[in-house]
Amino acid sequence: MGYAAGFQIDEKTAMAPHTWDEITGGGYASRHDPNGEWLYGMEVCVDPDARRLRIGQRLYDARRELCEHLELKGIVFGGRMPGLDRRKKTFPSPEEYLDAVTARKAKDPVVAFHLRAGFEPIGVLKDYLPADRQSMGHATHMIWRNPYYPEQRSAKGAVFASKENVRVATVQFQARRVTSFEEFMHNVEYFVDVTADYRSDFVVFPELFTLQLLALEEKKLNPAESIEALTRYTPRFVEEMSKLAISYNINIIGGSHPTRTDDGEIQNVAYVFLRDGSVHAQEKIHPTPNERHWWNIKGGDMVHAIPTDCGPIGVLICYDSEFPELARRLVDEGARLLFVPFCTDNRQGYLRVRYCSQARAIENQCYVTLSGNVGNLPNVENMDIQYAQSCILTPCDFPFARDGIAAEASENVETVTVADLDLSDLAWAKAQGTVRNLRDRRFDLYKTVWSDKG
Repeated sequence: MGYAAGFQIDEKTAMAPHTWDEITGGGYASRHDPNGEWLYGMEVCVDPDARRLRIGQRLYDARRELCEHLELKGIVFGGRMPGLDRRKKTFPSPEEYLDAVTARKAKDPVVAFHLRAGFEPIGVLKDYLPADRQSMGHATHMIWRNPYYPEQRSAKGAVFASKENVRVATVQFQARRVTSFEEFMHNVEYFVDVTADYRSDFVVFPELFTLQLLALEEKKLNPAESIEALTRYTPRFVEEMSKLAISYNINIIGGSHPTRTDDGEIQNVAYVFLRDGSVHAQEKIHPTPNERHWWNIKGGDMVHAIPTDCGPIGVLICYDSEFPELARRLVDEGARLLFVPFCTDNRQGYLRVRYCSQARAIENQCYVTLSGNVGNLPNVENMDIQYAQSCILTPCDFPFARDGIAAEASENVETVTVADLDLSDLAWAKAQGTVRNLRDRRFDLYKTVWSDKG
Protein backbone atom coordinates (compact mmCIF):
# COMPACT_ATOMS: atom_id res chain seq x y z
CA MET A 1 0.00 0.00 0.00
CA GLY A 2 2.85 2.38 0.72
CA TYR A 3 6.33 2.76 2.09
CA ALA A 4 8.79 5.44 3.24
CA ALA A 5 12.59 5.39 3.07
CA GLY A 6 15.05 7.58 4.92
CA PHE A 7 18.51 7.76 6.42
CA GLN A 8 20.53 9.78 8.90
CA ILE A 9 22.72 12.60 7.71
CA ASP A 10 24.82 15.40 9.18
CA GLU A 11 23.32 18.87 9.54
CA LYS A 12 25.77 20.69 7.28
CA THR A 13 24.98 18.44 4.33
CA ALA A 14 21.24 18.37 4.98
CA MET A 15 20.91 22.15 5.15
CA ALA A 16 23.15 22.96 2.19
CA PRO A 17 21.82 23.10 -1.42
CA HIS A 18 21.74 19.62 -2.94
CA THR A 19 20.04 17.39 -5.47
CA TRP A 20 18.21 14.14 -4.82
CA ASP A 21 20.92 12.08 -6.55
CA GLU A 22 23.71 13.78 -4.59
CA ILE A 23 22.26 13.39 -1.13
CA THR A 24 20.83 9.88 -1.59
CA GLY A 25 23.90 8.47 -3.28
CA GLY A 26 21.99 7.75 -6.45
CA GLY A 27 18.97 6.40 -4.56
CA TYR A 28 20.91 3.86 -2.49
CA ALA A 29 21.08 5.90 0.73
CA SER A 30 24.83 5.41 0.62
CA ARG A 31 25.40 8.69 2.48
CA HIS A 32 23.76 7.33 5.62
CA ASP A 33 25.69 8.55 8.66
CA PRO A 34 24.88 6.71 11.92
CA ASN A 35 26.08 9.79 13.80
CA GLY A 36 24.01 12.19 11.69
CA GLU A 37 21.77 14.59 13.59
CA TRP A 38 18.95 14.67 11.03
CA LEU A 39 16.65 12.09 9.43
CA TYR A 40 16.53 12.62 5.68
CA GLY A 41 13.29 11.67 3.94
CA MET A 42 14.45 9.96 0.77
CA GLU A 43 11.06 9.06 -0.64
CA VAL A 44 7.45 8.25 0.19
CA CYS A 45 5.25 6.19 -2.12
CA VAL A 46 1.55 5.27 -1.82
CA ASP A 47 -0.36 2.94 -4.14
CA PRO A 48 -2.89 5.03 -6.09
CA ASP A 49 -5.59 2.47 -5.26
CA ALA A 50 -4.94 3.11 -1.55
CA ARG A 51 -5.39 6.87 -1.70
CA ARG A 52 -7.70 8.62 0.81
CA LEU A 53 -6.83 6.08 3.49
CA ARG A 54 -4.35 8.51 5.05
CA ILE A 55 -1.49 6.15 4.31
CA GLY A 56 0.80 9.11 3.61
CA GLN A 57 -0.12 10.75 6.89
CA ARG A 58 0.58 7.53 8.76
CA LEU A 59 3.96 7.17 7.10
CA TYR A 60 4.90 10.72 8.06
CA ASP A 61 3.71 10.05 11.62
CA ALA A 62 5.88 6.94 11.76
CA ARG A 63 8.82 8.92 10.44
CA ARG A 64 8.35 11.46 13.25
CA GLU A 65 8.15 8.69 15.83
CA LEU A 66 11.41 7.23 14.49
CA CYS A 67 13.06 10.66 14.70
CA GLU A 68 11.93 11.07 18.31
CA HIS A 69 13.03 7.53 19.21
CA LEU A 70 16.50 8.15 17.74
CA GLU A 71 16.62 11.55 19.47
CA LEU A 72 17.51 13.35 16.26
CA LYS A 73 17.19 17.07 15.65
CA GLY A 74 14.44 16.63 13.08
CA ILE A 75 13.43 15.59 9.60
CA VAL A 76 14.57 17.21 6.34
CA PHE A 77 13.69 16.45 2.73
CA GLY A 78 12.98 17.89 -0.70
CA GLY A 79 9.24 18.15 -1.33
CA ARG A 80 7.41 18.26 -4.65
CA MET A 81 5.61 21.35 -6.01
CA PRO A 82 3.37 19.76 -8.69
CA GLY A 83 1.46 22.96 -9.36
CA LEU A 84 4.54 24.99 -10.31
CA ASP A 85 4.62 24.17 -14.03
CA ARG A 86 0.97 25.15 -14.48
CA ARG A 87 1.46 28.48 -12.68
CA LYS A 88 4.84 29.47 -14.06
CA LYS A 89 3.41 32.47 -15.93
CA THR A 90 1.93 33.86 -12.75
CA PHE A 91 4.95 32.97 -10.64
CA PRO A 92 8.17 33.25 -12.67
CA SER A 93 10.38 31.72 -9.96
CA PRO A 94 9.86 28.71 -7.66
CA GLU A 95 10.54 30.98 -4.67
CA GLU A 96 7.64 33.24 -5.60
CA TYR A 97 5.39 30.23 -6.07
CA LEU A 98 6.36 28.76 -2.69
CA ASP A 99 5.78 32.10 -0.97
CA ALA A 100 2.34 32.32 -2.57
CA VAL A 101 1.35 28.81 -1.50
CA THR A 102 2.62 29.42 2.03
CA ALA A 103 0.59 32.63 2.18
CA ARG A 104 -2.43 30.75 0.75
CA LYS A 105 -2.54 32.92 -2.34
CA ALA A 106 -2.04 29.80 -4.48
CA LYS A 107 -2.88 26.13 -3.98
CA ASP A 108 -0.54 23.16 -4.21
CA PRO A 109 -1.76 19.83 -2.79
CA VAL A 110 1.68 18.46 -1.87
CA VAL A 111 3.03 21.64 -0.31
CA ALA A 112 -0.24 22.08 1.57
CA PHE A 113 -0.01 18.50 2.88
CA HIS A 114 3.49 19.12 4.19
CA LEU A 115 2.48 22.38 5.86
CA ARG A 116 -0.49 20.70 7.55
CA ALA A 117 1.82 17.94 8.75
CA GLY A 118 3.91 20.50 10.64
CA PHE A 119 6.79 20.94 8.21
CA GLU A 120 8.15 24.35 7.32
CA PRO A 121 9.93 25.42 4.12
CA ILE A 122 13.37 26.96 4.54
CA GLY A 123 13.97 27.53 0.84
CA VAL A 124 13.94 25.99 -2.62
CA LEU A 125 16.28 23.25 -3.84
CA LYS A 126 17.05 24.08 -7.48
CA ASP A 127 17.29 21.21 -10.00
CA TYR A 128 16.57 18.75 -7.21
CA LEU A 129 14.91 16.09 -9.34
CA PRO A 130 14.91 16.92 -13.08
CA ALA A 131 12.51 14.06 -13.83
CA ASP A 132 9.77 15.82 -11.84
CA ARG A 133 8.46 17.98 -14.68
CA GLN A 134 5.37 19.17 -12.77
CA SER A 135 7.75 20.76 -10.24
CA MET A 136 10.04 21.93 -13.07
CA GLY A 137 12.77 19.86 -11.41
CA HIS A 138 12.74 21.97 -8.25
CA ALA A 139 11.74 21.06 -4.68
CA THR A 140 10.80 22.72 -1.42
CA HIS A 141 13.49 22.40 1.26
CA MET A 142 11.28 21.17 4.10
CA ILE A 143 12.20 20.59 7.74
CA TRP A 144 10.46 19.46 10.92
CA ARG A 145 12.18 20.16 14.22
CA ASN A 146 11.92 17.50 16.91
CA PRO A 147 10.48 19.27 19.99
CA TYR A 148 11.94 16.57 22.25
CA TYR A 149 15.50 17.05 21.08
CA PRO A 150 17.48 18.66 23.98
CA GLU A 151 18.59 21.66 21.91
CA GLN A 152 14.98 22.41 21.03
CA ARG A 153 14.22 22.66 24.75
CA SER A 154 17.13 25.04 25.22
CA ALA A 155 15.45 28.01 23.60
CA LYS A 156 15.91 31.50 25.02
CA GLY A 157 15.66 31.34 28.79
CA ALA A 158 15.31 27.55 29.00
CA VAL A 159 18.95 26.63 29.42
CA PHE A 160 18.38 25.60 33.02
CA ALA A 161 16.08 22.68 32.20
CA SER A 162 17.34 19.34 33.40
CA LYS A 163 14.13 17.50 34.29
CA GLU A 164 11.01 16.88 32.23
CA ASN A 165 8.71 15.35 34.83
CA VAL A 166 7.93 17.73 37.66
CA ARG A 167 5.80 17.15 40.76
CA VAL A 168 4.01 20.23 42.04
CA ALA A 169 2.13 20.70 45.32
CA THR A 170 -0.14 23.56 46.31
CA VAL A 171 -1.10 24.31 49.92
CA GLN A 172 -4.56 25.65 50.70
CA PHE A 173 -3.58 27.31 53.94
CA GLN A 174 -5.91 27.84 56.92
CA ALA A 175 -5.82 31.29 58.50
CA ARG A 176 -5.47 30.82 62.26
CA ARG A 177 -4.39 32.72 65.32
CA VAL A 178 -0.79 32.01 66.39
CA THR A 179 0.94 32.96 69.62
CA SER A 180 4.52 33.20 68.32
CA PHE A 181 6.60 33.42 65.18
CA GLU A 182 7.88 29.91 65.97
CA GLU A 183 4.32 28.54 65.99
CA PHE A 184 3.66 30.10 62.60
CA MET A 185 6.82 28.55 61.14
CA HIS A 186 5.93 25.20 62.73
CA ASN A 187 2.62 25.27 60.80
CA VAL A 188 4.45 26.11 57.58
CA GLU A 189 7.05 23.41 58.17
CA TYR A 190 4.33 20.80 58.55
CA PHE A 191 3.22 21.34 54.94
CA VAL A 192 6.77 21.55 53.65
CA ASP A 193 7.45 18.22 55.34
CA VAL A 194 4.31 16.60 53.90
CA THR A 195 4.94 17.76 50.34
CA ALA A 196 8.63 16.82 50.56
CA ASP A 197 7.58 13.32 51.66
CA TYR A 198 5.64 13.12 48.40
CA ARG A 199 8.93 14.02 46.68
CA SER A 200 7.49 17.23 45.25
CA ASP A 201 9.80 19.50 43.31
CA PHE A 202 7.78 22.61 44.17
CA VAL A 203 5.36 23.65 46.89
CA VAL A 204 3.48 26.94 46.75
CA PHE A 205 1.84 28.87 49.61
CA PRO A 206 -0.85 31.57 49.31
CA GLU A 207 -0.54 35.32 48.93
CA LEU A 208 -0.18 37.24 52.23
CA PHE A 209 -0.29 34.02 54.29
CA THR A 210 2.06 35.72 56.77
CA LEU A 211 -0.81 37.98 57.93
CA GLN A 212 -1.31 35.44 60.73
CA LEU A 213 1.66 37.09 62.40
CA LEU A 214 -0.50 40.14 63.14
CA ALA A 215 -2.11 38.09 65.90
CA LEU A 216 1.13 38.68 67.82
CA GLU A 217 0.47 42.42 68.06
CA GLU A 218 -0.67 43.66 71.46
CA LYS A 219 -3.31 45.97 70.03
CA LYS A 220 -5.51 45.99 66.97
CA LEU A 221 -3.79 47.89 64.17
CA ASN A 222 -5.27 49.78 61.29
CA PRO A 223 -4.46 48.40 57.81
CA ALA A 224 -1.46 50.64 57.17
CA GLU A 225 -0.02 49.89 60.62
CA SER A 226 -0.60 46.16 60.05
CA ILE A 227 1.46 46.08 56.87
CA GLU A 228 4.19 48.15 58.48
CA ALA A 229 4.33 45.67 61.38
CA LEU A 230 4.59 42.70 59.02
CA THR A 231 7.61 44.15 57.26
CA ARG A 232 9.61 43.79 60.47
CA TYR A 233 9.39 40.01 60.12
CA THR A 234 10.89 39.96 56.63
CA PRO A 235 14.54 39.10 57.45
CA ARG A 236 13.54 36.34 59.85
CA PHE A 237 10.89 34.96 57.50
CA VAL A 238 13.32 34.80 54.58
CA GLU A 239 16.00 33.11 56.67
CA GLU A 240 13.70 30.42 58.08
CA MET A 241 12.00 29.63 54.78
CA SER A 242 15.34 29.26 53.03
CA LYS A 243 16.43 26.78 55.69
CA LEU A 244 13.29 24.72 55.06
CA ALA A 245 13.93 24.61 51.32
CA ILE A 246 17.45 23.34 51.86
CA SER A 247 16.73 20.89 54.66
CA TYR A 248 13.67 19.34 52.97
CA ASN A 249 15.19 19.48 49.46
CA ILE A 250 12.22 21.22 47.89
CA ASN A 251 11.70 24.49 46.03
CA ILE A 252 9.28 26.73 47.93
CA ILE A 253 7.20 29.53 46.46
CA GLY A 254 6.67 31.35 49.73
CA GLY A 255 3.31 32.92 48.95
CA SER A 256 3.82 36.62 49.39
CA HIS A 257 4.87 38.88 52.23
CA PRO A 258 4.68 42.69 52.62
CA THR A 259 8.19 44.09 52.45
CA ARG A 260 9.68 47.55 52.71
CA THR A 261 11.99 47.82 49.73
CA ASP A 262 15.25 49.73 49.40
CA ASP A 263 13.43 52.78 48.00
CA GLY A 264 11.24 52.98 51.09
CA GLU A 265 8.03 51.67 49.50
CA ILE A 266 5.99 48.79 50.90
CA GLN A 267 5.45 46.15 48.24
CA ASN A 268 3.75 42.78 48.13
CA VAL A 269 6.65 40.42 47.39
CA ALA A 270 6.70 36.71 46.57
CA TYR A 271 9.92 35.09 47.77
CA VAL A 272 11.07 31.95 46.00
CA PHE A 273 13.34 29.70 48.10
CA LEU A 274 15.25 27.16 46.04
CA ARG A 275 16.74 23.97 47.40
CA ASP A 276 20.19 25.07 46.25
CA GLY A 277 20.03 27.83 48.87
CA SER A 278 19.33 30.77 46.56
CA VAL A 279 16.47 33.18 47.23
CA HIS A 280 14.62 35.17 44.57
CA ALA A 281 11.99 37.89 44.90
CA GLN A 282 9.11 38.78 42.60
CA GLU A 283 7.17 41.95 43.34
CA LYS A 284 3.46 42.22 42.71
CA ILE A 285 3.21 44.50 39.69
CA HIS A 286 -0.46 45.46 40.04
CA PRO A 287 -1.76 46.08 43.57
CA THR A 288 -5.54 45.95 43.76
CA PRO A 289 -7.49 49.13 44.56
CA ASN A 290 -8.03 47.76 48.09
CA GLU A 291 -4.33 47.11 48.59
CA ARG A 292 -3.48 50.62 47.50
CA HIS A 293 -6.24 52.20 49.59
CA TRP A 294 -6.05 50.21 52.82
CA TRP A 295 -2.43 49.12 52.97
CA ASN A 296 -0.61 51.70 50.87
CA ILE A 297 1.08 48.93 48.86
CA LYS A 298 2.95 50.10 45.77
CA GLY A 299 3.39 48.15 42.55
CA GLY A 300 6.72 46.66 41.54
CA ASP A 301 8.44 47.42 38.27
CA MET A 302 10.10 44.15 37.18
CA VAL A 303 8.90 40.69 36.18
CA HIS A 304 11.40 38.01 35.19
CA ALA A 305 11.62 34.23 34.96
CA ILE A 306 13.48 32.55 37.81
CA PRO A 307 16.01 29.78 37.00
CA THR A 308 15.50 26.54 38.93
CA ASP A 309 16.74 22.96 38.66
CA CYS A 310 13.50 22.13 36.81
CA GLY A 311 13.80 24.96 34.33
CA PRO A 312 12.71 28.60 34.52
CA ILE A 313 9.52 29.41 36.41
CA GLY A 314 7.43 32.54 36.83
CA VAL A 315 5.37 33.98 39.69
CA LEU A 316 2.27 36.12 39.24
CA ILE A 317 0.75 37.31 42.51
CA CYS A 318 -3.06 37.12 42.41
CA TYR A 319 -4.23 40.22 40.44
CA ASP A 320 -1.14 40.01 38.21
CA SER A 321 -2.60 36.85 36.67
CA GLU A 322 -5.31 39.06 35.15
CA PHE A 323 -2.79 40.89 32.95
CA PRO A 324 -1.80 38.62 30.03
CA GLU A 325 1.30 40.64 29.11
CA LEU A 326 3.11 39.52 32.27
CA ALA A 327 2.59 35.80 31.71
CA ARG A 328 3.57 36.13 28.05
CA ARG A 329 6.87 37.77 29.01
CA LEU A 330 7.66 35.02 31.52
CA VAL A 331 6.94 32.32 28.95
CA ASP A 332 9.00 34.12 26.33
CA GLU A 333 11.86 33.99 28.86
CA GLY A 334 11.47 30.22 29.02
CA ALA A 335 9.07 29.66 31.93
CA ARG A 336 6.91 26.56 31.57
CA LEU A 337 5.57 26.63 35.12
CA LEU A 338 3.72 29.67 36.48
CA PHE A 339 2.73 29.97 40.14
CA VAL A 340 -0.13 32.19 41.30
CA PRO A 341 -0.38 32.75 45.07
CA PHE A 342 -3.71 34.47 45.66
CA CYS A 343 -5.86 35.93 48.42
CA THR A 344 -9.55 36.42 47.65
CA ASP A 345 -12.44 37.04 50.02
CA ASN A 346 -15.37 35.80 47.90
CA ARG A 347 -16.20 33.55 44.99
CA GLN A 348 -16.31 36.36 42.43
CA GLY A 349 -12.79 37.43 43.29
CA TYR A 350 -11.57 33.86 43.24
CA LEU A 351 -13.12 33.15 39.85
CA ARG A 352 -11.46 36.20 38.33
CA VAL A 353 -8.10 34.74 39.28
CA ARG A 354 -9.09 31.19 38.34
CA TYR A 355 -10.47 31.98 34.90
CA CYS A 356 -7.62 34.31 34.02
CA SER A 357 -5.07 31.73 35.14
CA GLN A 358 -6.74 29.11 32.97
CA ALA A 359 -6.54 31.54 30.05
CA ARG A 360 -2.83 32.08 30.74
CA ALA A 361 -2.28 28.30 30.64
CA ILE A 362 -4.05 27.99 27.29
CA GLU A 363 -2.66 31.02 25.49
CA ASN A 364 0.91 30.41 26.68
CA GLN A 365 0.82 26.60 26.59
CA CYS A 366 2.18 26.28 30.11
CA TYR A 367 1.15 24.94 33.54
CA VAL A 368 -0.31 27.31 36.14
CA THR A 369 -0.58 26.47 39.85
CA LEU A 370 -2.82 28.46 42.23
CA SER A 371 -2.62 28.57 46.03
CA GLY A 372 -5.10 30.42 48.26
CA ASN A 373 -6.01 31.08 51.88
CA VAL A 374 -9.09 29.75 53.66
CA GLY A 375 -10.66 30.59 57.02
CA ASN A 376 -10.64 34.01 58.61
CA LEU A 377 -8.61 36.46 60.67
CA PRO A 378 -11.24 38.41 62.64
CA ASN A 379 -8.90 41.04 64.05
CA VAL A 380 -7.15 41.91 60.80
CA GLU A 381 -8.67 44.72 58.78
CA ASN A 382 -9.57 43.84 55.18
CA MET A 383 -8.78 40.14 55.81
CA ASP A 384 -12.00 39.11 57.53
CA ILE A 385 -12.96 36.15 55.32
CA GLN A 386 -11.32 34.00 52.63
CA TYR A 387 -12.49 31.95 49.66
CA ALA A 388 -10.26 29.52 47.76
CA GLN A 389 -10.18 26.39 45.63
CA SER A 390 -6.50 25.90 44.88
CA CYS A 391 -5.71 24.04 41.69
CA ILE A 392 -3.12 23.01 39.10
CA LEU A 393 -4.14 24.00 35.58
CA THR A 394 -2.95 22.77 32.18
CA PRO A 395 -3.42 23.71 28.54
CA CYS A 396 -6.47 22.20 26.84
CA ASP A 397 -5.28 19.64 24.29
CA PHE A 398 -5.07 15.86 23.96
CA PRO A 399 -2.00 15.10 26.16
CA PHE A 400 -3.35 17.07 29.11
CA ALA A 401 -5.88 16.53 31.85
CA ARG A 402 -9.59 16.64 31.13
CA ASP A 403 -11.01 20.16 31.44
CA GLY A 404 -7.47 21.53 31.71
CA ILE A 405 -7.31 20.69 35.43
CA ALA A 406 -4.51 18.42 36.60
CA ALA A 407 -5.74 18.59 40.20
CA GLU A 408 -7.87 20.82 42.41
CA ALA A 409 -8.66 21.09 46.11
CA SER A 410 -12.04 21.04 47.77
CA GLU A 411 -13.38 24.51 48.40
CA ASN A 412 -12.52 26.34 51.61
CA VAL A 413 -10.83 23.54 53.54
CA GLU A 414 -7.18 23.29 54.50
CA THR A 415 -5.51 20.69 52.32
CA VAL A 416 -2.67 19.87 49.95
CA THR A 417 -3.09 19.13 46.24
CA VAL A 418 -0.38 17.36 44.23
CA ALA A 419 0.07 16.64 40.52
CA ASP A 420 2.77 15.28 38.22
CA LEU A 421 3.37 17.51 35.20
CA ASP A 422 5.17 16.36 32.05
CA LEU A 423 7.01 19.32 30.56
CA SER A 424 7.66 17.45 27.33
CA ASP A 425 3.91 17.58 26.66
CA LEU A 426 4.27 21.36 26.46
CA ALA A 427 6.95 21.01 23.82
CA TRP A 428 4.65 18.74 21.85
CA ALA A 429 1.75 21.19 22.15
CA LYS A 430 3.84 24.11 20.94
CA ALA A 431 5.15 22.16 17.95
CA GLN A 432 2.24 19.89 16.99
CA GLY A 433 -0.77 20.82 19.12
CA THR A 434 -4.28 21.30 17.80
CA VAL A 435 -3.62 25.01 18.18
CA ARG A 436 -0.18 26.60 18.58
CA ASN A 437 -0.79 29.92 20.25
CA LEU A 438 2.82 30.93 20.74
CA ARG A 439 3.93 30.06 17.24
CA ASP A 440 0.87 31.60 15.58
CA ARG A 441 1.32 35.09 17.01
CA ARG A 442 1.14 37.85 14.39
CA PHE A 443 4.32 39.78 15.02
CA ASP A 444 3.67 41.64 11.78
CA LEU A 445 0.59 43.21 13.40
CA TYR A 446 1.34 43.64 17.08
CA LYS A 447 3.98 43.43 19.78
CA THR A 448 4.50 44.39 23.42
CA VAL A 449 7.32 46.84 24.12
CA TRP A 450 8.71 46.79 27.67
CA SER A 451 10.33 49.83 29.23
CA ASP A 452 13.41 47.75 30.15
CA LYS A 453 13.64 46.50 26.54
CA GLY A 454 12.98 42.94 27.68
